Amino acid sequence: MVNYKDLGLVNSRGLFAKAITGGYALPAFNFNNMEQMQAIIAACVETKSPVILQVSSGARKYANQTLLRYMAQGAVAYAKELGFAVPVVLHLDHGDTLELCKSCIEYGFSSVMIDGSHHPYEKNVELTAQVVEYAHRYDVTVEGELGVLAGIEDDVKAEHHTYTQPEEVEDFVKKTGVDSLAISIGTSHGAFKFKPGQKPEIRLDILAEIEQRIPGFPIVLHGASSVPQDIVAEINHYGGRLKDSIGIPEDQLRAAAKSAVCKINIDSDGRLAMTAAIRKVFAEQPAEFDPRKYLGPARDKLKALYIHKIKEVLGSDDKA
Repeated sequence: MVNYKDLGLVNSRGLFAKAITGGYALPAFNFNNMEQMQAIIAACVETKSPVILQVSSGARKYANQTLLRYMAQGAVAYAKELGFAVPVVLHLDHGDTLELCKSCIEYGFSSVMIDGSHHPYEKNVELTAQVVEYAHRYDVTVEGELGVLAGIEDDVKAEHHTYTQPEEVEDFVKKTGVDSLAISIGTSHGAFKFKPGQKPEIRLDILAEIEQRIPGFPIVLHGASSVPQDIVAEINHYGGRLKDSIGIPEDQLRAAAKSAVCKINIDSDGRLAMTAAIRKVFAEQPAEFDPRKYLGPARDKLKALYIHKIKEVLGSDDKA
């Protein structure tokens, strides 16, 4: 077993407490390759922001669990090399079984999510409590989920939203002992969140009621990519076919970040940024075959996107 502290990582408990008091949200950026990790750490060092490196079950299979552990350890060293030792959390995104959460903890993760939202309420409570009991032995923090987000993200798929019921949150937190709670208030997984003509809107009223019921408790938003229309247009200009892709307005996310929402997950926007940069190179330099010549620009564009998110949406700059 590998202890995350030996890798230089931290759990999310203290970072969440500071975020709630400070009125900002921690960036939770997904990664599964070197370029994504480099962009995330470089952006966070430049802005002096703490960061949550997220790994989905699919990303873990893609990149290999052992390599990911060393990449996370390398991320800590890389931040120091760049000049500022930002706090780094390694987090399992959308874990769906106790066995997967245990395995991640044993491989050095400092935080895990157990998503039992697809189960009946009592089963969700039971599963989440089991993960908490195991994780807390090793001082690993646990994120649970109530409510279901529509959309697709790796192995997580749902046709329709099921909003979090505020009357359930207090009971859920008390019975499970989770350290943070992901809620469903109108965000959505993937790049195809909404269609033209629709008005995306986060249910800040539900968020406010949840805050009243569990004051000061860390809240998490999944599916919070904004699907920047200039990036979508760039992808389509260089041969893509991303039609009718609309996300969550950034001003609504900024408003949420000023509340008890202390972790906001952003994945699709990063995928879009990298895709736009790669397509541009392929279109303008069709003879290019060196991966560094198209993954390098993709990394640069991703870093720029994340700096924007940290400063203008999350408010986590200068909080490390």
